[in-house]
Amino acid sequence: MNNIFEAPFVKEMCDTTANMYRLGWDERNGGNVSYRLDAAMVESYLDPTMVQRTLPLQFDASYLAGQYFIVTATGKYFKNVKDCPQNNMGIIRICPDGRSYDILWGFADGSRPTSELPTHLMSHIERLKADPKHRVVMHCHPLNILSMTFVHELDDKSFTKTLWQMCTECIVVFPEGIGVLPWMVCGGNAIGEATAEKIRDHRIVLWAAHGIFGTGETMDEAFGLIETVEKAAQVYMTIGQMPVKQSITDAQLQKLCDAFGIVPRKGYLDV
Repeated sequence: MNNIFEAPFVKEMCDTTANMYRLGWDERNGGNVSYRLDAAMVESYLDPTMVQRTLPLQFDASYLAGQYFIVTATGKYFKNVKDCPQNNMGIIRICPDGRSYDILWGFADGSRPTSELPTHLMSHIERLKADPKHRVVMHCHPLNILSMTFVHELDDKSFTKTLWQMCTECIVVFPEGIGVLPWMVCGGNAIGEATAEKIRDHRIVLWAAHGIFGTGETMDEAFGLIETVEKAAQVYMTIGQMPVKQSITDAQLQKLCDAFGIVPRKGYLDV
């Protein structure tokens, strides 16, 4: 059996969470990441019959039955993941009935997965239906996109168009736009269901006065989506008190789409 601490998915989680903390996206115990893993790779590092604990799920996750995930732990600080991964994250497997999950590794101090696990799993279900290659759900609290939710209308179209206009690459990176939710209590099924509904056809969902969810086929893709949205929000918050003399027009945004062979969300551009 290979050394789990040398597993590429463990190292990737350590590096990514450290980078998110460094950027100020995940203060204290804020934020969480889940990463769907290839079963054969996991089983080269862990004995799948060695279940440490089995914990309940409060919704039906049977669509993910048998799937493995590496997930950050509840109440833990991203700054500590790299030095002590076994206490700050762990590997779980969804049980056949979809109503519970096995802990196979990690959470060594008696902890458990993030309180946002329902939202993560519901989001994985919807993104897998849209893209069978999907693997990552990433939640964090970047300063500028969080600030923007206090001063901008909270609807998908207007929020998306503002971000598209802040930076040329935005419409290329997320042509489907972003989903926006009003403030909700976090950590339960209700916000998970609302997020999953938005995430069916958006890879990015914004929680007002809270943070952002980014998804992707790889850790880099999910991270890059959030990074791009946060840069656009930073431009918006920087110029907000200044008279704007010019911006990227809808016609110019359409030219970008034509040049890169992408289709923007229907009805968002007035061209």
